[in-house]
Amino acid sequence: MALSKMSDLRALSSEEVETQIQDLKRQLFDLRFQKATRQTVQPHQFKHARHKLAQLLTLKQERQTQANA
Repeated sequence: MALSKMSDLRALSSEEVETQIQDLKRQLFDLRFQKATRQTVQPHQFKHARHKLAQLLTLKQERQTQANA
């Protein structure tokens, strides 16, 4: 799974951004839970999920700033 690009995420609607943010937060929770219960976890999944979450939160903040300006 390659890291996502901001240009791909900018095409998403605000509702899609919100749902993906919630999905990624849940995915990170599940990954931490699997790690804590000593299940097999691929470490790169943490990096990819955190990276995409940061991109989505940045996009959400940019849109809020533009709406308020």
